[in-house]
Amino acid sequence: MSTEIVARVIHLSASYGPHEVLKDISFEIGAEDCLAVVGPMGSGKTTLAKALSGRLFRKGEVWFQGSFVLYVEQQHHFKNRSNISEFYLQQRFNSADSEDSYTVREELAELDVAEYVTMFKLEGLLDKPLLQLSNGENKRLQIVKALGQRPDWLLLDNPYLGLDVAGRAVLSAGLSQLQAQGIRFILFLSGGDIPEFVNRVYRLRRDVPVIPKLKHQDEHFNPMLQHGERNNNPGLQPGDLGDSPIVSLRNVTIRYGSKTILDQFSWTINRGERWVLKGPNGAGKSTLLSLITADNPQSYAQDITLFGRKRGTGESIWDIKRNIGYVSPEMHLYFKETGTSFAVVASGLFDLLGVTRKVNEQQTEQVDGCLAMFGLGYIRDRPFHTLSTGEQKMILIARAFVKNPPLLILDEPCQGLDQEQVQRVKDVIDHLTATSDMTLIFVSHYAEDVPSCVSRELTL
Repeated sequence: MSTEIVARVIHLSASYGPHEVLKDISFEIGAEDCLAVVGPMGSGKTTLAKALSGRLFRKGEVWFQGSFVLYVEQQHHFKNRSNISEFYLQQRFNSADSEDSYTVREELAELDVAEYVTMFKLEGLLDKPLLQLSNGENKRLQIVKALGQRPDWLLLDNPYLGLDVAGRAVLSAGLSQLQAQGIRFILFLSGGDIPEFVNRVYRLRRDVPVIPKLKHQDEHFNPMLQHGERNNNPGLQPGDLGDSPIVSLRNVTIRYGSKTILDQFSWTINRGERWVLKGPNGAGKSTLLSLITADNPQSYAQDITLFGRKRGTGESIWDIKRNIGYVSPEMHLYFKETGTSFAVVASGLFDLLGVTRKVNEQQTEQVDGCLAMFGLGYIRDRPFHTLSTGEQKMILIARAFVKNPPLLILDEPCQGLDQEQVQRVKDVIDHLTATSDMTLIFVSHYAEDVPSCVSRELTL
């Protein structure tokens, strides 16, 4: 007995300008199928989702039973109350700005989604400002908003990205209920476990140059360390601190309205220590890191010393940032650079979210060396906005490393990467920390993503 076909794709191709990402994609979906599209970084998963939903020009035949196909992207985008501009990177840490953020209840006010609010466990968040939602809460809200439009199909681009174990379970339970109700969706996944309710998998392949394996014994493995120097960076130099810690937080308390995020919290990080920072979504990890990266205005009222200098004693945020290499999901969300991959990595030399300065010959070699170290030379001259989400993440990771900073803060660096790229990031970190006194804060929900050099743990 033949299965009813509810979707069909025949000889689909899609491009970004002259760069063809997908070619000759064909598959069918049966009435009983729940499909997941998987593939390595740069294989075209997001491009396929956008092409299927009509958001990207395509060639070939695409047919879905029911005409309303809605793409739910990885990144969330909310406007402020004035509806003039989106939120900016540091705004979530400014308690005064929470008044400019709609609440979940207001965001859903025009939609008939009470059933889905319960299904995806958003009931307790209805009066929470959008600005203060965790990554997992935002993902579930995006799905509920999409369901409020009554689509025939949902195309969910990496919905599990950045979720902790509990968040993954809540999302899976909600999607299972959708499937039981006959609401159709396709998952586009970078890696990790495939949910149990998925019964069909379509695998995309990546057609890019083979990336050579890293050789730790190669003296040129780290092109940023020149002439045998152990810690060649433009910020803190060996001996500047003496025996002082890199980071010292003493009895820090951070509140937003009536909610306390950190309560009498203390943490000391000494030079050369490698930490993993753990905790569920919403535990306060991003708030804690914002105190160290000088992005949180409440830090001036706290007992915080960074790189040997107490906050509020006349230092600028640039005095702090020049000592830090940083990447996070929020930085990726708000990074609007339209230049090339080379330009984005080069911006890390100047602590800018985009290049406004020319680079000299030595800096050019430094950027190219960093791209080579991460196997990204093949996209050096590609516009950043045309890259896959995983490729963009790798470029931003390279940007964090490019100036060889004394303190490296990697907040969920491996989310959205394939297994090969996760191993590449871990290999680079392990080698650099073995050949320098670089200090590391590594944030992850998953033990398998943590580099072997990490020896200390903080759980919120």
